[in-house]
Amino acid sequence: MNHGFGGTKDMILQSYALRFQESGFAILTYDYRYFGESKGEPRQMFSIQSQLEDCKEVIHFARSLQEINPDKIAIWGTSAGGGYGLAIATQDKKIACVCDQCSALDSHKDAEMALKREGIGFFLRLFMYAQRDKGRSRFGLSAHKVPIVGRPGTLAMVTAPQAFEGYVKLAPAGFINEVCARALLVNGGFNPINYAKDVHCPVLIQICEKDNLVSMSAALETAKILGGYAEVKQFPIGHFDIYSGDHFEKSINDQIAFFKKHL
Repeated sequence: MNHGFGGTKDMILQSYALRFQESGFAILTYDYRYFGESKGEPRQMFSIQSQLEDCKEVIHFARSLQEINPDKIAIWGTSAGGGYGLAIATQDKKIACVCDQCSALDSHKDAEMALKREGIGFFLRLFMYAQRDKGRSRFGLSAHKVPIVGRPGTLAMVTAPQAFEGYVKLAPAGFINEVCARALLVNGGFNPINYAKDVHCPVLIQICEKDNLVSMSAALETAKILGGYAEVKQFPIGHFDIYSGDHFEKSINDQIAFFKKHL
């Protein structure tokens, strides 16, 4: 199970993992390196490449367990971690299926949404902080960090309306609302939608129709590229609404049905 931007395994994954376990599945949650209980310095550094490598290592570990069928591994992801399953499934043809929940599937469209919402001035300011962090790293100095999420008008990586309230609701006690500012610079060309054409396993795509963080049209376009491999479920809600209440129940029931069909 892959969590979203800045998340840790004790943030929201347990709610899903327990329900999957009750349905007969073995679940493996983990923290990306630099976050939570995982090692790595500097702390709170977001690196897509590192997180993709971590996910591959987790899959390798799961397959090493005697009680696990190595041919029935599914990749679950949400938000910023949702697209990882598509990328890995193009390389690992033994992946049985992928579940993407309110996922960031097109970095270009998501960036356009953010630019339109925040304005160029916001990103120029954030870019200066990112460059400061990058510069400090070259000289072996401590990381320069900014909040992961903040209210509109503040300086943080995510400041969309309702994002702070939604994120805080999910955060466990002791959660660190910080990330190395260089996160703004580390996309590295990674764009999940580009992998869709080479995915040949079932993919469940759950879309929040009122999502103001990730592009709904990108999710629909990804499903179109996947063709018969895609199963799409849409919810008339915002990005963080899917994590609780009736919407959580509906979404996880769809996920359980999907896994029962393909695992």
